[in-house]
Amino acid sequence: MTIIKQTDFIESIADALQFISYYHPEDFIKAMHEAWKREKAPAAKDAMLQILVNSRMCAEGKRPICQDTGIVTVFLKIGMQVSWNSELSVDEMVNEGVRRAYLHPDNVLRASILTEPAGARINTKDNTPAVIHMSVVPGNTVEVQIAAKGGGSENKAKLVMLNPSDSIVDWVLKTLPTMGAGWCPPGMLGIGIGGTAEKAALLAKESLMESIDIHELRERGAKNRIEELRLEIMDKVNQLGIGAQGLGGLTTVLDIKIKDYPTHAASLPVCMIPNCAATRHTHFTLDGTGPALQTAPDLSAWPNLVYTPADNAQRVNLDNVTKDDIKRWKPGEILLLSGKILTGRDAAHKRIVEILDKGEQLPVDLRGRFIYYVGPVDPVRDEVMGPAGPTTATRMDKFTEQILSQTGLFGMIGKAERGDTAIESIKKHQSAYLVAVGGSAYLVSKAIIGAKVLAFPEMGMEAIYEFEVKDMPVTVAVDSKGESVHKTGPGEWQRIAF
Repeated sequence: MTIIKQTDFIESIADALQFISYYHPEDFIKAMHEAWKREKAPAAKDAMLQILVNSRMCAEGKRPICQDTGIVTVFLKIGMQVSWNSELSVDEMVNEGVRRAYLHPDNVLRASILTEPAGARINTKDNTPAVIHMSVVPGNTVEVQIAAKGGGSENKAKLVMLNPSDSIVDWVLKTLPTMGAGWCPPGMLGIGIGGTAEKAALLAKESLMESIDIHELRERGAKNRIEELRLEIMDKVNQLGIGAQGLGGLTTVLDIKIKDYPTHAASLPVCMIPNCAATRHTHFTLDGTGPALQTAPDLSAWPNLVYTPADNAQRVNLDNVTKDDIKRWKPGEILLLSGKILTGRDAAHKRIVEILDKGEQLPVDLRGRFIYYVGPVDPVRDEVMGPAGPTTATRMDKFTEQILSQTGLFGMIGKAERGDTAIESIKKHQSAYLVAVGGSAYLVSKAIIGAKVLAFPEMGMEAIYEFEVKDMPVTVAVDSKGESVHKTGPGEWQRIAF
């Protein structure tokens, strides 16, 4: 009989979550580096370079890869010969480990979990509770797989109940372009096939815990139908030309993972869940001899790259930018922003619109300003601001027309595409939408030289800040004429490359 101590289990959970907050899996770095070397699309190559440089910075500085430090998912396989020396339940021990990890004073992680999801949506302030899946298996150990999944990629999960005669490949190729770029490609796609609806989703999520090995599969060749599907979907998805951050390019996915399970004769459940460019997962085994702590990787696996913007990158001073300046920006052009920007995401936009609807004065003047869709990580030590990468802009689409028309806002910064309604508003008001790279949050934070809260401090990471930035890299995604690089880029690279 193996005895697992409460302190060992909690310490192992906390250690794993800190570890994956700043260390990418080595297989991911190798795959991303190879994809970057192959990439020919300038905007996509720039985005991948930022992701790689950001990853090494995080590994060296032990700070989060992404400002969205995720919702914690845990898969536990508990041996039947295991006994617990604990006053807490297994769920309570996991959540205590999460709490300690996210409140660690040397590397504070962003608390993103809200209670009452259909109501008040109150932040728990320690990122608990985790989503926990347990099974009891033969053996005398506890195997733990743990991941921290960002909301931008999790929101793009898709589930379908196909007919048995339908093509899974066709469904994936039809569905993936509808998911937009909010999942921050390039990453992995986890696909669950079979069982029931909830089982397919669980299979898809669990498949994302596996290592990137598609190159090994390609070298040895497929041995079964699942492996054939992995290769076929991988090639056909990349041929869509979606590319890094949806800007158009050669690599959209780094691997396809598939798990299946027996299903009903009348059914073909399929779930697809993407993992983003901040893929975070690890595993460990407890055998009763003490905590299972992670081993730091050899950083020689990380390419020693430096982020240098393209020679034609245009420097922009946002403190005196004019509408005429904005009219000259072109989709796909790289800008280096300096000056003061405001921040605000879902909750702040909702509050702004409520104030406008009441005819009251806003606490912040938006005229002539740019607003950055971000929920930053709190700073530690001598940081001005913690990791501060963009959040998905499409969630703000429904607010865009009212804010542009009633406040005089000049433009917006976020990640991923904008919907047709938002694009029409941008065109109507001769505004602009710029994108920062999802997956380069620590790199972006180094461009922030000043930060202060201006409004809604009670909303934590959703408060309105004023950032002063210097040479913050962004790409023009929608210009003042309403042309979107997320629409033109993938089509262009599909034609060029394939």
